[in-house]
Amino acid sequence: MMIKQKLIFQLIFVILVCFYSKAAHAQTYTVQVGDIIKISLPGEESLDKTFDVDRQGRIYLPEVGVITIAKLTEDEMEKRVKRLLSNAFQDLLNLKVYVYKRQIMINVLGYVEKPGEIILSANAGIQHALGAVEGLRQGAQLDKIQLRRQIIADDLTVKTETLVFNYKQYLDTGDESLLPTLQSLDVIFVPASPKTGNVEVEFDPSKVADSGDAASERDAIKVFGEVNSPGSYSYKENLSLLDLLMRSGGVTRYAGVEKIRVISNNNPEVFDLKGYLDSGDESLLPIIAAGTTVFVPKQEEEIKTGAKMVYIMGEVAKPGAYEGNDTVTFMDILANAGGPTRFAESRQIRVIKTNGEVIPFDLAAFTEGLPNTVVPQIAAGDAIFVPEKTDMNEKSWLKVAPSRAVRVIGEVLRPGRIEWSDEMSLLDLLAHVGGPTARADTSSIEIMTPNELGGNSVYRFSFDQYMKNGMADSELPQIQAGATIRVHDLPQDPSDNKAQWVRQSSEKSIYILGQVVAPGRYMFTDEMHFLDILAAADGPNSDADIHNIRISHRNKKYAKVSKLNLALYFETGDENLLPRVTMGDTIYIPEKNREWLDKSKESTIRVLGAINKPGRYKFNDTMTLLDLLAEAGGTAPGAYLEKITVVNLTCCEQQSTTFDLTEFSKTANFKALPVLRAGDTVYIPQESESTMAKARVILRDVVEIASIALLFGGL
Repeated sequence: MMIKQKLIFQLIFVILVCFYSKAAHAQTYTVQVGDIIKISLPGEESLDKTFDVDRQGRIYLPEVGVITIAKLTEDEMEKRVKRLLSNAFQDLLNLKVYVYKRQIMINVLGYVEKPGEIILSANAGIQHALGAVEGLRQGAQLDKIQLRRQIIADDLTVKTETLVFNYKQYLDTGDESLLPTLQSLDVIFVPASPKTGNVEVEFDPSKVADSGDAASERDAIKVFGEVNSPGSYSYKENLSLLDLLMRSGGVTRYAGVEKIRVISNNNPEVFDLKGYLDSGDESLLPIIAAGTTVFVPKQEEEIKTGAKMVYIMGEVAKPGAYEGNDTVTFMDILANAGGPTRFAESRQIRVIKTNGEVIPFDLAAFTEGLPNTVVPQIAAGDAIFVPEKTDMNEKSWLKVAPSRAVRVIGEVLRPGRIEWSDEMSLLDLLAHVGGPTARADTSSIEIMTPNELGGNSVYRFSFDQYMKNGMADSELPQIQAGATIRVHDLPQDPSDNKAQWVRQSSEKSIYILGQVVAPGRYMFTDEMHFLDILAAADGPNSDADIHNIRISHRNKKYAKVSKLNLALYFETGDENLLPRVTMGDTIYIPEKNREWLDKSKESTIRVLGAINKPGRYKFNDTMTLLDLLAEAGGTAPGAYLEKITVVNLTCCEQQSTTFDLTEFSKTANFKALPVLRAGDTVYIPQESESTMAKARVILRDVVEIASIALLFGGL
């Protein structure tokens, strides 16, 4: 029992110690610049988050503004924040304010990789600060690193204390007591070593060890230039130039080994290392004496010339001069130069011989295995030129010679001057320029090619016919360099732009005239027929006489005119009624009710008198007088309907009959209708010409005379 009570008292003691220790720690820790403060007020999202303490030791709170909290304990900070928030918020019972994360703000300057201001944890040291700026730079002075700290004196003046510590000694011993502790707003300054000098250079300690073994000896041999480890080397008897080059790490890939300069006993000499390696003649090696200087120049600094050189330039990976011999081929030189680049025009490679002869070579055709493609022979002194591929958007004509160019003009997407190859066809050429546009007339593409007589031959090609019939490539017209291809454009609606007519050949046009909505000249192909042209002209208008359409066939050797009753076609649907039209024909649609001008008087009937539309009208045996009056628009006001006169034209004599239209309207006796024939005349008199009207006039005159007589008698 006593043991249990003792254990309980010990446990209570530990808990109390931990509680008071934590409370004391909370009271003694003061807020530093760089800390992160957590404020929690349930129901207020703007306050339920973290706030950073800035360089002035302040935080910014919504609804309150700036609050200075640096060097306050957590309890003091909470009281100050609560007091200021009480001006804007009423319920602060659940407000909590505490240090969420303890940090310090340090400024690292001087000879470090990335100087600047950094944020570290509160327990971070000097090594953490240097690691945050990616370490020290080569040439930094480690034994005199400075720590600068601002201290506020009792009189509120600000003083800066500087502490110099030996970081090199810490690295040697690992004693952390040699390093000062850090506080917020401390400045660490790393000076540069006095040995660095005024000009900053890259310092590599490994190269110091490789820079020779006799830097201070007077008899040392200096080796510099394009070697891997230039420096001063000690002199030894029987030392050769090859030994020196091996001690200096050998020559680099850029070394000009044919022009190594050696100065021995004040005697300059040029040594050809490649020639020595090719021959193995030790007598070519220069004498190496004490104090000799060896310089290996860059390869680019020497112009390669000689009887063995072959030159390659242009669009290759490594243009330059390459050594050749009797066994070196064109492909060897091209391969050593890295081959053509992706911008190279491999079809137009030129080999320039020493005698001035130029040999063209098509590398693409050779790689495709085309016959009659021979690789040119290469000899010393020859030059190989690989030209740049022509950009289709490049407008300069200087890049394509006229002897290997084809001109494409007209209605294509990218007209211009295109480089031509014999492997290409017309379809390849049209595809290269983007193809015809939507307004292109592909039924008649003009192709003009040079001929043997020094002139040009013109050929017309129907691309539409080629695609429709599925013809072979052999049916395509032959194209050669110097040719010109023109793709015409389709004309616009003649009613919109009359000037477009001149761009259209009359041999490919059909003329449509008369009573149509848009008369004019229209494009025509073999696939089109009569209704296509009529539809292109927007069809007949309201005054058109579609019973008497005329078609003049101008493409024949003799005159021929076809007639068409379009109304009959619409009634029967018989395609045989439609005439066959072709390019060059003319279609004429006359005006309705004017065809009598073309008819003889014996084939028409004349309607005169009190009628709305007097004139000559066509008449057949199926028509009656009523049909004729209706065709003429009916009788006019004031017509004498009881005495309509019909004059018949017979073979022997003239005779006339009268017809009472008023009586007919009452009885509807069709047998009373007079007989009409072509050539007759119908006259509708005015009502003023009737007997009754004349009697009324006479009676009125008599009354007027009698009235005058009575008047005079009275006088």
